[in-house]
Amino acid sequence: MLSIQLIRENPDLVRRALQRRHTEAPLDEALALDARWRSVLAEVESLRAERNALSKEIGGLSRLAKGAGLPTGQAGTKEAKHAEHRRSDLMARSSFAGERLDALEDALKELDGQLRRVLLEIPNIPADDVPDGADESGNVVVRQSGEPAAPGFQSKPHWELGESLGIIDFERGAKLAGSRFYVLMGAGARLERALIAWMLDFHTARGYREVYPPAMIKEEALWAGGWLPKFADNMYHDAEEDYWWIPTAEVALTNMHRDEILEPGSLPISYVAGTPCFRREKMSAGRDVRGIKRVHQFHKVEMYKFVEPEQSEQALADMVAQAEALAGELGIARRVVELCGGDLGFNAARAFDIELWAPGCGEWLEVSTCSNCTDFQARRANIRFRREKGTRPEHPHTLNGSGLGLPRTMIAVLENYQQADGSVLVPDVLRPYMGGMERIVSGAGEGRQQVDQTSPEM
Repeated sequence: MLSIQLIRENPDLVRRALQRRHTEAPLDEALALDARWRSVLAEVESLRAERNALSKEIGGLSRLAKGAGLPTGQAGTKEAKHAEHRRSDLMARSSFAGERLDALEDALKELDGQLRRVLLEIPNIPADDVPDGADESGNVVVRQSGEPAAPGFQSKPHWELGESLGIIDFERGAKLAGSRFYVLMGAGARLERALIAWMLDFHTARGYREVYPPAMIKEEALWAGGWLPKFADNMYHDAEEDYWWIPTAEVALTNMHRDEILEPGSLPISYVAGTPCFRREKMSAGRDVRGIKRVHQFHKVEMYKFVEPEQSEQALADMVAQAEALAGELGIARRVVELCGGDLGFNAARAFDIELWAPGCGEWLEVSTCSNCTDFQARRANIRFRREKGTRPEHPHTLNGSGLGLPRTMIAVLENYQQADGSVLVPDVLRPYMGGMERIVSGAGEGRQQVDQTSPEM
């Protein structure tokens, strides 16, 4: 969430940011609500000052009456009568001011809530040197390592490989849950498990603390994480118990320290989590319908950092390098792409994709997006830190990045390590996690049989 002070003092900066993102947001509504809020606040503060002055004067008149030896409400001398009349008048004015103040404070609270709801719809401001562009076509390739594989035979896409090897079952996935679901069998299931375990070991060996959060979270966590209200239609929601299925571990990890003030010396904090993720993929209707590239349920290993503001740019570079190194250990051609303004995520001020080449699909697959969200998420989630004891709390910067995302990493492995005979070599780094298995061959699904579509006996 952007600071209202920033919006109030630099509205043109925010307008340019929205233009660079090629999106719209209720900026004018936020400015109008803020102006109204400040007007009501000024009246509230004036009335509070007036009521305090009245209370002070009433107290002085009451002491005057008591000094004359008269109980409050009984006037004897001319001076005491005048004081009593004055006190009664002031009490009436104070009562009126109190009623008006109560109404204005209620209005102020309502305006404050409206303003916050509107502010939650305004995205983060892109960094000044983020490339300009309306969509992914404006992204910029920063560097590439390795050349796309060119085997001496016709590469098969992963959906053909998976079925021929018996390790990906699309028919049963559809039978169990419908389109965009699948079942991993035998060596396929073990390959995904091996990738996850290897990735987690890679990150924890480099100082990340492993976390396994709930897959269902409260709605307030999604607001704090920046996924509501923008992505409401792309998430699964259990209306009966009001739980939301996590679209990414990023949301849960953001909320690990919601409403907390982190003690001096706490930062940086580095978390890594391997979790299932759930998305409707409504925005991708009609795209990538074959295979396992865009599905409703998938696994992802997520890196997350809380850092001091001046450290976030270096932290982003480190996170990108770590995701890139992880991809590099697979021995697959990879590249780093900086996202343009029109392709930035809602929370991000700067972001880089790490992509792996998939020869069967004939395309680069994004397996990680590493983002610097500056203080945007921390402000939404009310996360603060102190540099030293007794100093004023500040908002830390947060960063997130896939390290890496499945099943696209699995697609890249299958398609790059396929052999002319239809088998798939297991990358060296994964063999210890595959029980020493060196090659996935036909029948690796361990007894996969054809789906019997006959009706069951009644």
